[in-house]
Amino acid sequence: MKAHVSDEKKKVVSEFTKLLEEYPVIGSIDLENLPASQLQRMREQLRGKAVILMTKRRLLKIAIDKAKDKKKGLEKLSDNLRGMSALIFTKDNPFKLYNTLQKSKSSAPAKPGQIAPNDIVVEPGPTSFVPGPIIGELGALGIKSAVENGKITIKERSTIVKDGEEISKKAADILTRLGIEPMEVGINLVAVYENGEIFKKDILAIDEQEFMDNISKAASWSLNLAVEVGFPTKETVEILIKKAYTESKALALSENILADAVVEELLAKANSEMMSVKSQVKIEEPETPKEEVKEEKEEKPEEKKEEEKKPEEEVKKEVAEEKKEDVPEDKTEDKEETKEEKTEEKEEVKEEVKEEKPEEEKKDEVKEEKAKEEAPEKQEEKKE
Repeated sequence: MKAHVSDEKKKVVSEFTKLLEEYPVIGSIDLENLPASQLQRMREQLRGKAVILMTKRRLLKIAIDKAKDKKKGLEKLSDNLRGMSALIFTKDNPFKLYNTLQKSKSSAPAKPGQIAPNDIVVEPGPTSFVPGPIIGELGALGIKSAVENGKITIKERSTIVKDGEEISKKAADILTRLGIEPMEVGINLVAVYENGEIFKKDILAIDEQEFMDNISKAASWSLNLAVEVGFPTKETVEILIKKAYTESKALALSENILADAVVEELLAKANSEMMSVKSQVKIEEPETPKEEVKEEKEEKPEEKKEEEKKPEEEVKKEVAEEKKEDVPEDKTEDKEETKEEKTEEKEEVKEEVKEEKPEEEKKDEVKEEKAKEEAPEKQEEKKE
């Protein structure tokens, strides 16, 4: 005989099956210890982004089993139903869903019988406890402690309750006395299904800042790799051009290749090498030759004056000697000869002047000469 299934249960299973087939991302959540008021507030915040439905775990498994034929790997979600089970349906990616649920949580002290949402850890450091029976209580939970400066100090990091374990009364008391509130009041996301894969909360629980830092590192490493292998992209082309210019310039400098970009540096390099060689061989610039040159320059004018004076004195001596040798015995003859020479020279000058004069002047001169010749004849005629 088949068990009777109420229409209400069939309706619930049908509704869950439809949602399982419709939404690409399905999360298994635990609503244990969540106040009804906070659940209602979460539903209002997620309205339009996600749908939260809760029912008995057995009915959830039936709905998952019916929808598994249309969604590969969906049956794995049945193994991740925990506590007061419910399902959340969304079209956001699993990481965004996890962050949204985490931001809505608030911390709360642990109570005996509660299930640890994650590993509950006690960190090393000083406490406010004075030495007493509490040392034994800490030791019973595996917490190593010691007395320092009159107070109990926890020496090592210790995990007293692991994820998914029930919190004992002793553990809850010690956690409360240490001021540790391990419980989170809010929706506890256990696992998320997407595209045949199950993502548990330890995978989804990533630090956003760390995630952004990792993305930045990946971008930086990929850029460096593209530059090193010479792979041109929009992001690397400018860097590659600068790198090529720098390498070509370095090559030109190392091989002494003359180019506009390196000519000044090559000259500076040559000058530096020259000064280095000079300092190593201790070459000193001579100073005395400069002074000698100046003295020679100063002496030259005096030598010239002396050389000019010498020929004048020699000429005077020669002229005096010639005068002594050429003195004539008969001075009168010399005088007559000189007079004749002077008259001849005068006549030659006159002739030259006459030749140079224009024809009109020559005619006038001829007339004057004729007049002079006729004048004595006229005087003789008058006398007669």
